[in-house]
Amino acid sequence: MILIVMPILALLMFLLGLGLKREAFRQVAAEPLSLVVGLVGQIIFLPLCAFAVASLMNLPPIYFIGLMLVAASPGGSSSNVFTMLAKGNVALSITLTAISSIITLFTIPFILEWVCRYISAEGLTESAAQIHLPAGKLIIQNIVLLLLPIMAGVALQRFAATVAAKCERALSKIAFPALMLLAALFFLQYTKEIVANFATLGLSATALILLAILLGWALAKLFRFSKAVQRTINIEIGMQNAAQAIAIATSPFIFDNGEMALPAIIYALVMNIVLLAYVALIRARSARG
Repeated sequence: MILIVMPILALLMFLLGLGLKREAFRQVAAEPLSLVVGLVGQIIFLPLCAFAVASLMNLPPIYFIGLMLVAASPGGSSSNVFTMLAKGNVALSITLTAISSIITLFTIPFILEWVCRYISAEGLTESAAQIHLPAGKLIIQNIVLLLLPIMAGVALQRFAATVAAKCERALSKIAFPALMLLAALFFLQYTKEIVANFATLGLSATALILLAILLGWALAKLFRFSKAVQRTINIEIGMQNAAQAIAIATSPFIFDNGEMALPAIIYALVMNIVLLAYVALIRARSARG
């Protein structure tokens, strides 16, 4: 399974690099506060929300870490498409996704190390003490699967713009089907576990995505951002890179645990349903207005 997860993740990051253009950064530079608020909401506040949800739901250690892993991951590449459909600020969305992907190279090990220590200290199960995070290997894997593909995409876009545009058009058509294939394979492999835990994990994932949207709305209202920026922050905080969470959970170099990836799989399903409904509501209101 990991031989499928890792190429898909690298493909998504390469596609993200292809989409990074100077014009997007220039537009965001005109209103840097929205970028800072979006990053703080996603990198700091969302993991805190996930910790609260996992604690209140009394999730087993494996699923506790899995949900925290989802929240600690950067924004998903599909957030740019959802932002466009919601008539948000696409330049801000692209920039947030790119910068969060780089920052979380280093914040994910810190957050997961803390969570593993918390679980072991609490003694939630007899196996809790066996949960260990090889932070060095995680950083190396993130650099190889995230940073290098992003840099390769940026370089191709910078020095061979025509080729990059063709690659972006082609890859954008297969990115979402690749994610759906990944989800389907995990459902087939872990059908029994998913069915047995869907109520708990589904409720946890739904609670987290709704908290994310509420958090984005509150932050945008607090700083009096425009509706376009508000919608963008809502989507960016809520739409996480599930493929990265799956890659870390299932990697033989890190956790090597397929069950730990179940929260990411279920979150990805709930996330797309909730955000599609959110986009549909926005477009319906725009049509009436």
